[in-house]
Amino acid sequence: MNAPDSTSTSAPSAPSAASAPSALKGQLGTYLGLTVVLVGMIALFGSMSEYFLTRETFVSIANEIPALAVMAVGMTFVLIIAGIDLSVGSVLALSAAVTAAAILEWKLSVPVAAVLGLVTGLICGTVTGAVSVAWRLPSFIVSLGMLEAVRGGAYLVTDSRTQYVGDAISGLAAPWIGGISAAFVLAVVLVVVGQVVLTRTVFGRHVVGIGTNEEAMRLAGVDPRPLRIIVFALTGLLAGLAGLMQSARLEAADPNAGVGIELQVIAAVVIGGTSLMGGRGSVVNTFFGVLIIAVLEAGLAQVGASEPSKRIITGAVIVVAVIIDTLRQRRADRRLA
Repeated sequence: MNAPDSTSTSAPSAPSAASAPSALKGQLGTYLGLTVVLVGMIALFGSMSEYFLTRETFVSIANEIPALAVMAVGMTFVLIIAGIDLSVGSVLALSAAVTAAAILEWKLSVPVAAVLGLVTGLICGTVTGAVSVAWRLPSFIVSLGMLEAVRGGAYLVTDSRTQYVGDAISGLAAPWIGGISAAFVLAVVLVVVGQVVLTRTVFGRHVVGIGTNEEAMRLAGVDPRPLRIIVFALTGLLAGLAGLMQSARLEAADPNAGVGIELQVIAAVVIGGTSLMGGRGSVVNTFFGVLIIAVLEAGLAQVGASEPSKRIITGAVIVVAVIIDTLRQRRADRRLA
């Protein structure tokens, strides 16, 4: 997957007053489309399995998606600036490994160990962003290297063995409200905060501006370099939080945790309508993408689909989502032309 880190240097044209209602209409259309897809999938799997439309199924889905959801929040910002981060799965594993080592080997308190895990993710994300910016390298290449290096760090910290932390941090995944875990509630809060930051703050507007036209941002007096580093650092921090969430759910830190999850994260963001070319995205829509992937996986599992079949169907859904998003964007561009 190739996502460029810069865009054309031509200054963007100012949107006309008439474009605001069109943009709002397009956003509402996206919400409606994602809702229809989600409801349709639930209805389909409900008709295929007598056990799907049950409280247990939906509670299980809710308690399994927090790690994916919080990483998808960070990835939304990364894709909006026309970057990509392939290392989030490895960062998840290393952050969980550091937390487990701090509890089991270094005999630190659980809060201190958790902070160390989060700081580990923050450092990894900062390194990815700083190297990409300092040497003007595509974030695809830098994060690909980090994917391997950080995974190696997870193996070193755990001595290539699963570390069982027991119930030391299991409170994060424990049933809280109606069987829903605190991790899910925290994930929803972060989705809301992420959407507010993206749409209601100067930082969010600058992020969108960088993805739309980085050179225009420079001419406007905004240095995009620190903002890029901050976005990658926040993504690493959220991957570290995802590591804590997964360790809490499994009561263990596995050095192989998160292998391939970066593709699920990117898929969720793309299904939510965030452009791989940058400049456009929504954290709320990304959460819809997470739900669609989770419902799809749970439904396929309940109807007895084989692992190869699940991969084929999931991949097809992702490709179709990208095609639909591309066609929708082309229509929007023609209306604004």
